[in-house]
Amino acid sequence: MFIMLLLFFPYLLIPFIIFFALLIVFLPFKYTLDSLWNLFTIPSQIYQIATNPALRKNHGLEHATANILEKEFGYRNIAGYAEEDGFYIIGVPSILEVEQAACKGLSLMKKGYSDLAIHKKCGTSITTANFISAVVFLTLIFFSGHFSITNMIIAILLANITGPLLGQYVQKYFTTSGDVAEMEIITANYKMTNLWKSPVKIFVRTTHIPYIQV
Repeated sequence: MFIMLLLFFPYLLIPFIIFFALLIVFLPFKYTLDSLWNLFTIPSQIYQIATNPALRKNHGLEHATANILEKEFGYRNIAGYAEEDGFYIIGVPSILEVEQAACKGLSLMKKGYSDLAIHKKCGTSITTANFISAVVFLTLIFFSGHFSITNMIIAILLANITGPLLGQYVQKYFTTSGDVAEMEIITANYKMTNLWKSPVKIFVRTTHIPYIQV
């Protein structure tokens, strides 16, 4: 029916043509503003995490917990984020399983399994990809002298190719830490959310207990 209408009334396509034309014209400008914003804000965000040892350690333990929940408990689509006094796990309904995974992750990391601090779905990888995209896109603009959809596509493709690998590098050396020898887990608690049917949110509280030389 819709195709028949277009055949007899082709002018109905005019609004769609105008919309896509404007999209092609203005989208690169919007992407340029986003790229400039990412170019200046992302390094600052990473620096703030990199210079906060407690946050890095909790971030690493959060990843270890998520890795074990996925591998040994079969969970998928787990989310989380770290604070200075612990970390959140989102999408797992059982406190017991979160505690077990966190304790096992901490134990393994203390035994040298520091690779557990890296998680392939970490937001750091997305942030790194956005930064790469911004650098590539602005570089292409500088050398080509004009905004274009082509430059935007190239930047996005390169970011998606290199982002995951570089994101793991940034995680390892800047946003997480496997040095958890003096960390201990205190408890885990449910955290109420304001949204109806929102995923379960569990906070794992940690502490730092320095070893005393005797």
